[in-house]
Amino acid sequence: MRLLSKERVAGKLAEIRAGLRHAFATQPASRSLSRDDLALLERIADAVVKRGMAAPATVFLESLGPMNFLGSQALHFLMPILEFALDVKELEQAARLLERRDTMAQLISIIETKSSMKGTSAQ
Repeated sequence: MRLLSKERVAGKLAEIRAGLRHAFATQPASRSLSRDDLALLERIADAVVKRGMAAPATVFLESLGPMNFLGSQALHFLMPILEFALDVKELEQAARLLERRDTMAQLISIIETKSSMKGTSAQ
């Protein structure tokens, strides 16, 4: 029996390809946000619109959108310090949400919807 037969090598390469298929994917996962995730985004949007910061927040989120994963890693790194001032569960949830590429677009959409309902402009 040969250790490096063509079939065995082809099988191993197929396994490696299957394992790495989504390692560098830039498209968001097809899973939707949970109710808790949407509730957190709603609370953030409410706080932004309540303070009249819809336009600056929209510009800020759009400009930093491509770096949301770095923000999630920064939150994980700063978690031991931030847990003294903020809720740990919400910090972990925010870090998990920042890891997804579609979260920023959804937050911007919620902010714009809430600000248009309030009568202020988010553009």
